Amino acid sequence: MTLTSARVPAAVGERRITATLYGYQFLDDFVLLYPVYALLFADAGLSLWQISSLFALWSLTGVLLEVPSGAWADSVSRRLLLWIGPLLTAVGFALWVILPSYGAFALGFVLWGARGALGSGALEALVYEELDRIGAAGRYARVMGRAHAAGLAGVMAAMAAAGPVFARGGYPAVGTASVLACLLTAATATRFPEHRRPLADDERWAAVLKSGLSAARRDRRLRAAVLLVPAVGAIWGSLDEYTPFLARETGVPDAFVPYALLLIWAGATVGGLFAGPAERLGTRGLAALLAGAALALAAGALTGRPAGLLLVAVAFGGFQLATVLADARMQHRIEDTGRATLTSVAGLGTEVATVAVYGAYAAIGSMAGHGTVFAVLSVPYLVTALSLTVRARTRE
Repeated sequence: MTLTSARVPAAVGERRITATLYGYQFLDDFVLLYPVYALLFADAGLSLWQISSLFALWSLTGVLLEVPSGAWADSVSRRLLLWIGPLLTAVGFALWVILPSYGAFALGFVLWGARGALGSGALEALVYEELDRIGAAGRYARVMGRAHAAGLAGVMAAMAAAGPVFARGGYPAVGTASVLACLLTAATATRFPEHRRPLADDERWAAVLKSGLSAARRDRRLRAAVLLVPAVGAIWGSLDEYTPFLARETGVPDAFVPYALLLIWAGATVGGLFAGPAERLGTRGLAALLAGAALALAAGALTGRPAGLLLVAVAFGGFQLATVLADARMQHRIEDTGRATLTSVAGLGTEVATVAVYGAYAAIGSMAGHGTVFAVLSVPYLVTALSLTVRARTRE
């Protein structure tokens, strides 16, 4: 009887965390603008360099705000940051469809970048510590894998809805739906449980930032875990923005681009669902996963045919799974102090690498097709896989 009674509050607490998390992730990605906003930019007369500069501005905003916002999340309410962020994105999306111009697109990406910085670190830290509080920290990878899958389900639902909504009302219709999704995301964030004591004045964000960075410098394994996150997540997260162009290049009509992207993100969703069992892969298994996904990405992108998008979907599934596993490795190695800060340091690395990828994409894309660029940018994953393999051997 005692054991049963003890399990009930933990089970109830975990259900509240996961239900809110899954709903939050779904709504946060249920944005009908996702599959068409690159086309919106092109239709507004922007060149590939201008579009890439917008993506770079998006990431640069994250670079500037990522770590300070992570330290802020360690010193104030993380739940507060999680509901403020989507409101910023709602304003940005509204600007895009009301005033479709380079300036409005740029401001919208600044707001979106600020939203990403506020949530990055705060969400992972809140979920991990709330699970840890009820003795379920070991389920973090499984929970976050399912959360990513819920987010991707939101992406796929948005892609499925974007076609008919766009056909009926154009960019204003998909923009309005996206703003409403952001408002619902903010409302859902207020339901997150949070059991953290307020920090004293002498423990505010500057001190928290210093403490978190010092921990990474002292612990080599923690530092490696932090660096692995951008090594895994940056490139495929950047290529996501160019998938509409890849689909168009294979011959997919514009009206069917959302459905082509739906296929790709279905693969990513399946990958996230395997996060729990895949924690047993180890370092060599993670290396093999990255190498296989990289080869699938290159092969699929180089076919130049719609069927090749199936391999791209398989690759995105592998990368999604690897991203969740890299985050789980890092969370397990972080002490309680500075969790959001260190997660944001990893996010900063991702944003910096992302800016480099956008620049590389624009440079290579000016000389070659989108399929070739995708293939070239799969090579760094093979380097990361080799590095992980060497590291595993040195520990034997």
